Amino acid sequence: MEQRLAAILAADMAGYSRLMEADESGTLARLRTHRIELVDPAIAKNKGRIIKTTGDGMLVEFQSVTDAVKCAVEIQQRMKRRNSDVPQERRIEFRIGINLGDIIFEDEDIFGDGVNIASRIEQLADVGGICVTAAVATQIADRLEIAMEDLGEKTLKNISRPVRLYRIGFDSPVLPEVEAKRSISKPSIVVLPFNNMSGDPEQEFFADGLTEDIITELSRHHELFVISRNSSFVYKNRAVNVREVAEKLDVQYLVEGSVRKIGDRVRVTVQLIDTANDAHIWADKYDRKLDDIFAIQDEVTAAISATLPGRVEAAQRDQLARAKPANMAAYECVLAAKVLHHRSTIADNERAQTLIGRAVALDPDYAHAHAWRACILGQAWVHNWCEDRNGVWNDIMAALDRALALDDNDADVHRILAAVNVNNNELTTARYHQERALALNPNYDLVVVQQGELLTWLGRPEEGIEWIRKAMQLNPHHPERFWSHLGKAHFAARQYGEAIEAFMHLSTMDSVQHAFAAACYGWLGDEIAAAAHLSKIRTLDPQFDLDSFIATLHFAQESDVQHVREGLLKAGIADL
Repeated sequence: MEQRLAAILAADMAGYSRLMEADESGTLARLRTHRIELVDPAIAKNKGRIIKTTGDGMLVEFQSVTDAVKCAVEIQQRMKRRNSDVPQERRIEFRIGINLGDIIFEDEDIFGDGVNIASRIEQLADVGGICVTAAVATQIADRLEIAMEDLGEKTLKNISRPVRLYRIGFDSPVLPEVEAKRSISKPSIVVLPFNNMSGDPEQEFFADGLTEDIITELSRHHELFVISRNSSFVYKNRAVNVREVAEKLDVQYLVEGSVRKIGDRVRVTVQLIDTANDAHIWADKYDRKLDDIFAIQDEVTAAISATLPGRVEAAQRDQLARAKPANMAAYECVLAAKVLHHRSTIADNERAQTLIGRAVALDPDYAHAHAWRACILGQAWVHNWCEDRNGVWNDIMAALDRALALDDNDADVHRILAAVNVNNNELTTARYHQERALALNPNYDLVVVQQGELLTWLGRPEEGIEWIRKAMQLNPHHPERFWSHLGKAHFAARQYGEAIEAFMHLSTMDSVQHAFAAACYGWLGDEIAAAAHLSKIRTLDPQFDLDSFIATLHFAQESDVQHVREGLLKAGIADL
């Protein structure tokens, strides 16, 4: 038995029973993910030691009161950001209590009033809040710039004396937080109020609502700097000079449009303008039957906000083609690295790694750069383009941890975390991050197509097909690999003709795509076509092995794995 003075942090999950009753497996999966990604790393970073865990809570020992409070604030601040887009009834939130006192340690457990007080005051904390004793408040008063509210003396269950408590306020960060900052090369865009060309006052509300929704949706894209609605609507009902607006708001791109009612139909036109030269980069129009004005508003908003970022990125790529890497800023390095990544060759991957490394060096607090570094390293890891696979895997996880710490509300961070977990066959964790990515940016084509891919792995290919086709509609200029995802989904749905048609859209096919095509023809009984694809596999990958290939698949159901194996055996893979 040992007795010593220590700071004890007691944490408990609010509404645990209710959440478990509503969705036991989902709640446990989300709680586990929060522990792995947020809670446990915060404890380790602040030199804490987990003494005891229960289903919905834990006790943690700290040698320093300051470390205990910093840890609690970090957890609550980051959980608040994580929950910002989660419905109230599905939120996982914690109460935290911290006490400083004598603790008895015995057999890896802790006892004493110090522990009991921490547990009692945790129950008095607000949901998502922190409650501390006067002993803790005195210790941190001159050490941390933090607001504290005196709650007075409280009588605690099974504690003989009243205890003075304080509520910790952390709306203003006590920890060094990454401020949202605008890189000079990060594309900036303003959406001007859409003009109502109808002469119908009702359409004025539609035009304004459409503008506001587009601004909101574009703001989900963290690679864009979007001018706020207040600044944009200054130009409502005013003749606009593009150059003057660009200079006044310091923007590179301008979106303008109009709404016109024609009988029982409405037409929305939109155009994207490069303010440097008044060039029209992209324009489109949307004709819809005027039966549900709000449904139309949602549909057109989704279409426009899904297309615009890609057109801006394409314009930026055109500019980058004339730039030297040595002169590129962090955003530009990320953009160039993305282009190389999508080419999916070992040489381009190496160049992409160099550029993304430069982006991180130029701006170490750029979450998007860390996320894409993980994605690019992940490509090398998946294709075995690296000598030290364990080292690269550790680099991938470190990059994702950093991205998550910097910006937990970046859809790309969660999209890439989902992809990494799929490749590691952690499909439950992948689902969590995929749901987060979808909630953060439901019109992002890369997130939407990945939803289809994940559903295919989970044994729901028919749903997967719908999501993949939605992604193609959202971005008519989508990467070619979307066809590969569609082909695999059709194969898993036993729709072999449609799968082959999807694969035929690819300008070039790798050995994996040829394998799926061969399996399609195997099931269709077309030996000649199957043999042609097997021959391509032999040329592209002389070391191709059926068992090794099957091991790279991520199907949740064994029947789907055997479906691929049997298709390849029918195609004649045994003779390869």
